[in-house]
Amino acid sequence: MSAQPKRIIEDAVVRKDAKPIDKLLDKAFALAFNGLVYAQIWEDPVVDIEGLAIDPGSRIMCIASGSCNALSYLTANPAQVIAVDLNKAHVALGQLKITAIKHLPNYERFQRFFGHADHKENKAVYKEMIAPHLDEVSRNYWEKRTLKGKRRISYFTKGLYRRGLLGDFIGLAHLFAKIYNVDLSKLLKAESIEEQREIFEAELAPVFDKKFVRWLTDQPASLFGLGIPPAQFDELAGDERMAEVLKRRLEKLACDFEVKDNYFAWQAFGRRYDRKADAPLPPYLQRANWDTMRERIDRLDVKRANMVDWIGAREEASMDRFVLLDAQDWMNDTQLDELWSRITRASRPGARVLFRTAAEPSLLPGRLDNTILSKWRYHEEHSIDLTTRDRSSIYGGVHVYELA
Repeated sequence: MSAQPKRIIEDAVVRKDAKPIDKLLDKAFALAFNGLVYAQIWEDPVVDIEGLAIDPGSRIMCIASGSCNALSYLTANPAQVIAVDLNKAHVALGQLKITAIKHLPNYERFQRFFGHADHKENKAVYKEMIAPHLDEVSRNYWEKRTLKGKRRISYFTKGLYRRGLLGDFIGLAHLFAKIYNVDLSKLLKAESIEEQREIFEAELAPVFDKKFVRWLTDQPASLFGLGIPPAQFDELAGDERMAEVLKRRLEKLACDFEVKDNYFAWQAFGRRYDRKADAPLPPYLQRANWDTMRERIDRLDVKRANMVDWIGAREEASMDRFVLLDAQDWMNDTQLDELWSRITRASRPGARVLFRTAAEPSLLPGRLDNTILSKWRYHEEHSIDLTTRDRSSIYGGVHVYELA
């Protein structure tokens, strides 16, 4: 990552008035976000599409992350989707997916490359069908060798979804499960929500009462893999131990949705997608949407850019939808004011902003300048409903605001 984007991440994360040890944690968090973080984005695109109320004229800006959602928004038939990200790995992943959709011959090849993401033949598929059409920067990223001497494109021959910061975090969770004799795959074999809850309460829930687990999860660095910066750690925990908060989030993932309908559960408990013909998958990976993806893929652009700067460069009243993920959890009040003043200027009448927070409430009241906030209407009941139905279960809140 170039010096400027690295400074931007540090500016967003490193607290200027923090103690030296806290600043060190903040810098460690910023450093962790320099490489591949999310091989799969962990926000439910079905919830996003409903909350955004996308229509055929919508021009959407979102944070790219793994690009799963940016691609999935195309199924709602928007006019344009622009996905921006400071992380060069995420941009390279998005460009790889776009190029594959354009140039792979059929759905089966695409599904094997990104759905299974562990076939040896994917190396040759990349070399012969994708690489010749990939932009130079993205191609250099995927063909660069790791410290182990393997090219990064080999991720797709050995299991992409075991890679990245979040993939490592989930892998560590599986290791602890084995230490405590918990078989996480049992959840994926459950035939009802009732059976899922029985397994959770009997095997998973007791792990969070273990003394070492409670101590470990009290350390801010332990949650870097979930994308939770140190500055938000205490706010997320509130008056509880972090182990209690995490247990409640995992309970929602394990018990509130049938695993046959929830690909996030498969990623958490199986570190992959299910491979049955009717397996739950992100919309962009579903067979029924393949022709739509091919038809509309030119409407998506993934680029490396700072979100605030990009929004600030838009023409007045030129955008309709903004998806901020949980980026605001990293921001101070001054940065929030700057972001929302630019969003407000760039928004057409009826524009919507959707974002998530680690804690449950919206972070805008009491922090965002009221002269800006008063221009936006909070869809409180709808936001609560969307939060309840978000299958990823990681976040405390999903929030939708509409330009009044």
